[in-house]
Amino acid sequence: MKDFQLYAITGEAFHPGRDLIEVMEEAIRGGVDIVQLRDKTSSKRDVLQKAQALRELTKKYGVPFIVNDHIDVALAVDADGIHLGQDDLPLAEARNIVGPDKIIGISTHQIEEARAAEAEGADYIGVGPIFETKSKADVVDPVTTAYIQQVAAEITIPFVAIGGIKLHNVEQVLAAGARRICMISEIVGATDVKAVCEQFTDILERHKEEA
Repeated sequence: MKDFQLYAITGEAFHPGRDLIEVMEEAIRGGVDIVQLRDKTSSKRDVLQKAQALRELTKKYGVPFIVNDHIDVALAVDADGIHLGQDDLPLAEARNIVGPDKIIGISTHQIEEARAAEAEGADYIGVGPIFETKSKADVVDPVTTAYIQQVAAEITIPFVAIGGIKLHNVEQVLAAGARRICMISEIVGATDVKAVCEQFTDILERHKEEA
């Protein structure tokens, strides 16, 4: 898969009154280089409509588009891939459905899950939640930056740190070994989405140069 460093997940609850596509376009213009549609509450029809619009937007900017959970929607809009949680369809079964060319990402919360995801052929893994987060109702306890250190030392596929990451604590995440970060509320809930993304991009680029 195409490498990335700044991953944004949709979260419409954090920008009431603002259009989803408008917000995500600002994020992309600010440096987001991979986008995930995550919608646990809308009808399948509404999720499909959002996915179609996001697929159009991400194609315009050449940014990979991932759909969370809804494999049928991902296939219907020709998304670049899907993202699965630990309680979702097993990776092998998902791969049988989407084929060899789609990206499959897996959320992990402990090193055993990361090892399993890599062994089973995941293209990347999510590592988190690093800090406390209110972006998900079913969130597990924070895994802390210690988990980043474990993954960085052992796992060879790309990993992205997620969960409670903000401008004030992102340096801790990068210092632990992360090179890719993911946010929901800190990006989409910002007053100036583009400016916040530019700040994160600048920090990531600086760490890349110093590495």
